[in-house]
Amino acid sequence: MARIDRIEILMVDLQPKVKRVDAIQSFVSQETPIVRITDADGVTGTGYSYTIGTGGPSVMKLIERTLAPAILGREAEEIERIWRDLLFLTHATTVGAITAIAMAAIDTALWDLRCRRAGLPLHRLAGGAQGSVPLYTTEGGWLHLPEDALVEDALKAKAEGFGGAKLKVGRPIHEDVARITAVREAVGPGFEIFTDANQAFAIDEAIRRARAYEPLDIGWLEEPLPADDIDGHLRLSRSTSLPIAVGESLYSPSHFREYLQRGACSVVQVDVGRIGGITPWLKVAHLAECFNVAVCPHFLMELHVSLCAAVPNARWVEYIPQLDEITTTGMRIDGGRAIPSEEPGLGIAWNSEAIARLAVAGSQAVIQ
Repeated sequence: MARIDRIEILMVDLQPKVKRVDAIQSFVSQETPIVRITDADGVTGTGYSYTIGTGGPSVMKLIERTLAPAILGREAEEIERIWRDLLFLTHATTVGAITAIAMAAIDTALWDLRCRRAGLPLHRLAGGAQGSVPLYTTEGGWLHLPEDALVEDALKAKAEGFGGAKLKVGRPIHEDVARITAVREAVGPGFEIFTDANQAFAIDEAIRRARAYEPLDIGWLEEPLPADDIDGHLRLSRSTSLPIAVGESLYSPSHFREYLQRGACSVVQVDVGRIGGITPWLKVAHLAECFNVAVCPHFLMELHVSLCAAVPNARWVEYIPQLDEITTTGMRIDGGRAIPSEEPGLGIAWNSEAIARLAVAGSQAVIQ
């Protein structure tokens, strides 16, 4: 083992390649905090997390002023102890998005460092359960797109071997049904269509829409209600045959535990950047396995491919490219399946020059 000797932090602000609009927001910016942790032997691990355009500077200040100084000089291999110590250190601001996002950047850096010291890729060190994971695409299913564009993107994904596509919902119900129907008629059976409401509905509307979607052979209804409405999700789950997916807006493993214990969801979409890092992500994935529930994480495909390959109950990786501007190679895809990297570490090939060029002014700091 070797102690943490140096911590570098900065943030880049990435612009999505396509316009992204859902039922409650437009995704126009991806603030990406990046943390580099170097140990006394000179080995460096790089981690990151993200926001969708708000809160990034707050995340960076929490890392710079509170979290990074607290781990300087600690044994880098003691990841579980560090994660728990940081959780209690920030007790007054947990459970919360800013704290979880900040902790995720540090925790993923520590896992990258561990993998590099061991000479192993993340997917093997964390479990090695699968060699590849099926992909579905979200990039062509945004709410502002016309019906013909949804059909075109779904047909393209199917031709490339993808197993499914996600469509955003939240237009008037007859329009949502017409859009889903057009895609289903175009792709035929056997190709999954997922729907995502982004927490837009009240319980009465969610039940009504779920029943309208049922005849269209939907793979799941994602975030139909506000994430903190567990009773509403339980009521909805009992009223429809559609699988109910939750997780991208949950920031604590205990919240997933309550959903699973109460039968309020049937698909877990835990996001490593929002749950607080790889350490709690693995806890949630294994918890879901105990309930015989699939893990289909939200976003961060470049990192989630390795985590999904590490656990046996991961069913899908969501295709939304995020890091092309700051990496030298993208995620490997073969026949519509995501293939985890065999390189030691997280499996992300960072482009240091691009990161330095795109760094937000004033976001850089070194703690040593």
